[in-house]
Amino acid sequence: MKAYLAADHAGYELKEKLKIFLSGLGHDVVDLGATSFDADDDYPDFVLPAAKAVAAEVGSFGVVIGGSGQGEAMTANRVLGVRAAVFYGPRIPVATIDALGTTSIDPFEIVRLEREHNDANMLSIGARFVTEEDATEALEIFLSTPFSGDERHARRIAKF
Repeated sequence: MKAYLAADHAGYELKEKLKIFLSGLGHDVVDLGATSFDADDDYPDFVLPAAKAVAAEVGSFGVVIGGSGQGEAMTANRVLGVRAAVFYGPRIPVATIDALGTTSIDPFEIVRLEREHNDANMLSIGARFVTEEDATEALEIFLSTPFSGDERHARRIAKF
């Protein structure tokens, strides 16, 4: 599967690590920058080309990385056909209640829901909020979780 990566200065180091990780999984990785650390760069310069590439190639996915991940997701979501979702990591956990009424905290549940319910095709990561291990785990979940295809979710996505 083709993977488009992009990051600004805040996400540059993590992008470089995720590029190796994804290549190791056999993905065709396209790095759209930044290609070096520049504290004065602007994330839209890298995120927009990645989002346009994902939108143009059905079945591909993208990973954009910045300080918070929010600006990157906002930028990517301006491109028709892109559904970018943010992952912050375990600092912002999601409480779930199972069938027995037991509450558990799973910080990665948001990634599953982004794929299952929203058919997200880009993952935006806030590098200042995650470890490399958290980012790779989130990416593994993102890649292995299919869209549910439920009519209600498909109907909502069609309204975008």
